[in-house]
Amino acid sequence: MNTPNDVKARFLFDFGSPNAYLCHKVLPAVAARTGVAFDYVPILLGGLFKLTNNRSPAEAFADIANKRAYDALEFQRFLAKHQITAFRRNAFFPVNTLSVMRGAVAAQTLGCFAHYVDTVFSCMWERSLNMADAGVVSAALNSAGLPAADLFAAMQTAEVKQALMANTQTAFEQGAFGSPTFFVNDQIFFGKDRLREVEEEIILQRDH
Repeated sequence: MNTPNDVKARFLFDFGSPNAYLCHKVLPAVAARTGVAFDYVPILLGGLFKLTNNRSPAEAFADIANKRAYDALEFQRFLAKHQITAFRRNAFFPVNTLSVMRGAVAAQTLGCFAHYVDTVFSCMWERSLNMADAGVVSAALNSAGLPAADLFAAMQTAEVKQALMANTQTAFEQGAFGSPTFFVNDQIFFGKDRLREVEEEIILQRDH
């Protein structure tokens, strides 16, 4: 029989995805039930879209009113099911997330990743801040007790830039085409509506 340590669960995310935010809010409960923590992997969604010739749902379904209405209904159902009350649409959406995604990689190197991820997701999808504006980002990070100056300095390094590009390229090579994407060992799942299957796969592999 495997143990939780034998199961590797990864969450590929970009702060620009509202569905990634929703998954972020739900994943702690999944981890608590299964005993398997999720490894957060920062990717650049715009880069992944270019690699896969994909488009955002807002663009892809812009002319399909019934599809957009149904997606909005499912979104509200998810909020209600998981009692997510803080969510707000971002007034600046779509937001260029290149800097804050580089910041996520930088936060990994500086040892403040979890706090950084919580803060930026909150700023983006609860406080409706313009997270493409460096001044707004810096003020938000500082107010959250994060080392904004150090993070901004690290964002500019070749190592951080290359790491984000490498994460995105690897995601593409492993079959990802958007965010949120999950891997349970080598099994891929896409979207917040696959969280139940993600949890079932973790349990299956854990108890095999």
